[in-house]
Amino acid sequence: MNKSWRTTTLGVTAIGIAVLNVAKAIFDGDPATNFDWPTVSAQVAAGWGLIVARDNSVTSEQAGAK
Repeated sequence: MNKSWRTTTLGVTAIGIAVLNVAKAIFDGDPATNFDWPTVSAQVAAGWGLIVARDNSVTSEQAGAK
């Protein structure tokens, strides 16, 4: 695990919420339910950005950037 555990946790949570929203739409029993792919892709992209981000409290040396 990288040293930026705060942003990584938030990123994984954001992606998890996006996946749960899709699963809810698929398994709700209503065939007319559709989920919004642009919203899902934006949530996943934001989550990925948080995963690869570095916390403000982590120095470049601690993160391995230098």
